[in-house]
Amino acid sequence: MADSPSGTEGDASGDVSTELSRNLGLLEVTMIGIGAMIGAGVFALTGFAAGLAGPALLLAFLLNGIIAAFTAASYAELGAAFPEAGGAYSWVREALPSPYGFYTGWANWFAQAVTCALYAATFGSFFVTLVTEYSDIGLEFAVLGFLTPEKIITALVVILFGYINYRGAEETGSIGVIVTSIKIVILAVFVIFGVIATLGHADWAANYTSVSEFAPNGVTGVLGAMGFVYVAFEGYDIIVQSGEEIKNPGRNIPRAIFYSLLVAVPIYLFVSFAAIGGIDVTPRLLEFAGMEGASTSIETWKLLGDLGELGIIRAAAQFVPFGFFLLIIAGLAATVSALNATLFASSRIAFSMSRDRLLPTELSELSEETRSPYLSIIASTTIVGIMAIALPIEIVASSSAVMFLLLFSMVNVAAIAMRRNRPDLERPFKIPYMPVIPILGIVFQLILAPFLLESQGLAIGFGEESKGFVALVTIVLWFALGVVVYLGYSSEREEEVLEEETPTVVAERATESRDSQLLVPIADPESAEQLMRAAVDVARERDAEIHVISVVTVAPQTPLAEGRQHVGERRELLSRAIAIGEEGGVPTQGTVRLGHDPATAIINTVEQYDSDTVLMGWHGQGRRRRDIVLGSNVDDVVRDARCDVLVERIGEPGDVESILVPTAGGPHAEYAAEVAGSIARANDAHVEIAYVVGSDADSDARTEAEELLAQAAESVGEHDSISSQLLDGDDVVEEIVDRSGGHDLTIVGATRESLLQQLVFGAIPEEVARRADGTIIMAKRNLGITGWVRRYLGFGG
Repeated sequence: MADSPSGTEGDASGDVSTELSRNLGLLEVTMIGIGAMIGAGVFALTGFAAGLAGPALLLAFLLNGIIAAFTAASYAELGAAFPEAGGAYSWVREALPSPYGFYTGWANWFAQAVTCALYAATFGSFFVTLVTEYSDIGLEFAVLGFLTPEKIITALVVILFGYINYRGAEETGSIGVIVTSIKIVILAVFVIFGVIATLGHADWAANYTSVSEFAPNGVTGVLGAMGFVYVAFEGYDIIVQSGEEIKNPGRNIPRAIFYSLLVAVPIYLFVSFAAIGGIDVTPRLLEFAGMEGASTSIETWKLLGDLGELGIIRAAAQFVPFGFFLLIIAGLAATVSALNATLFASSRIAFSMSRDRLLPTELSELSEETRSPYLSIIASTTIVGIMAIALPIEIVASSSAVMFLLLFSMVNVAAIAMRRNRPDLERPFKIPYMPVIPILGIVFQLILAPFLLESQGLAIGFGEESKGFVALVTIVLWFALGVVVYLGYSSEREEEVLEEETPTVVAERATESRDSQLLVPIADPESAEQLMRAAVDVARERDAEIHVISVVTVAPQTPLAEGRQHVGERRELLSRAIAIGEEGGVPTQGTVRLGHDPATAIINTVEQYDSDTVLMGWHGQGRRRRDIVLGSNVDDVVRDARCDVLVERIGEPGDVESILVPTAGGPHAEYAAEVAGSIARANDAHVEIAYVVGSDADSDARTEAEELLAQAAESVGEHDSISSQLLDGDDVVEEIVDRSGGHDLTIVGATRESLLQQLVFGAIPEEVARRADGTIIMAKRNLGITGWVRRYLGFGG
């Protein structure tokens, strides 16, 4: 168990927060997104992708646009609801338990930085090609054996745009509008002349009507190309990174995301069509591609693949007046605008994580001159420079694409989770057909990742057949570094933040501590004794300590310090509860916390003290609604606490002589039986295990029911008085309620319905808790993130 934080009193007033000013309008932020989307996808990667998919590159871009739209919907909903720097990191941190927020931010920081490195390296290649094409300057040298002219130019442009980002968001938005407008005009010229050239070939349609010629590498080639160019759609991630600097974000963020897609996808399609169909294979182009002596009858898509990042530029030289110059200028403009935007986004992720103290707080310092996070910009610029200089373009592209596929999948998970965790959140834009749309985004994006890596080669080594392997190793090393940072630095800072959000103002320490802890939130003096009796029985059986917490709730608009006047009465309540625990022979400690929300304070305490179980009281009030079942505070704790949860419906006090355990199998029912065993042994009580079968159940169903009864009895553990009962009835709730009348306590586990069907514990336990007489305990075992996802998607657990 983690060490407990100090219980000394401190200043509960909030710190002065750091925010960015809002000065980006719809045009600026849309251009930022478009600038990123038609940077790598068109100029840097179209040639490579054509070599994978052939003419089916058009299909790859079209399918990518559809798949990207699924995730774009999640970005639009979350970005409009949470318009702040950090984007995906902030959403996952809000929606899912720690440390998933940290690792999402860590992945996003790297994804943006490595994508920025892709644009920088492409710029270096374009610039050197431009100089050698129009001058006699000799650029065939290497400083220190590896710093080629392309690498030197790459490093210089990274430094330049690090400085531009330092100057602030207003300059970033202005530059984005100018350079994006220039490249859209030039690409339009390319498309017009390319289509004319394509239609001028007598057999142009053959490439697109013959299946073997349209998709020469089959489905594998199409999927590999889709994964390779999918990084182009990271433009909407850049949009939301600017959330704190966008005017009217609830309206402008969703519009900018979808406007960017509507502009980018047609551009990809038209450019691919023009490049593949309009180009003629000539000896000169074969020489540029390093294919001297090859036949000019080679397919144009193969030629483009070998030309790589210079593919469409060399194509333009054939069919566009001044095409080489225009396209290479557009390529330079595209790469610098995308470089600028991704460097901007990368630094904002580091800024946000630093502000949350998951990274050193120095990274969130703002420049007094420009009000930009200058140290975050320096850190991101350094990562970009190292990646751009150290790795070939294909490896950089593969690394960034895989990272974004993983990142986008986590955003879709966060969108689903946020609908459940924050149903009352104001959402200016809402995803239609929830959760089908984000689930489709998750499935399709995770399919693309392995095909992408395989298309680049997974042979162990560093050769041409190992680029996918090197990309995979790069990703693994970054995550390994993230594990070190989190365990060595960030996890401790998370506890500090939790303490500040719900400060401890009084702490009564136990005389000894144990490895396991049962947390008991208490607010009502009348139920305190009954809760503590149950807590003692469970804790003593498990050799655990008890931690009693009482939360003084302060209105959201009121400083936390104002709650100190109510601490005295809560301290007296804790003293009585602690005495019950100590009388039962269980080490017991108590804490009074100040907070704006009781559920948040309880969940934060679970995180800080690494509690294994929460035992909460419930008086039975509340009605089932779409977003509230037992009561908002109980619901939130049951859903979000990363530990086992017990909720006791308080009944009449009295001795526990008989316990009913309804079972239907599964981990929650098993946990309910374990708790029943603990309480039964402490009170020498009889345990009856019951299973309800339909009146028309066949012999196989009854045999299965008998097996489940036997499993539940085994979970109860060694006890002298256990019986099993098979109940016939078509109304499960009614049968359990009737049976519970003959027992002092009923303990029922959460159902195995998917979370799409249940809200907290599930329909049966909640109805039993409402309708049955006596004391009811509902039990829910912590299944971790894997179980959470399985249940959410309807696979049980």
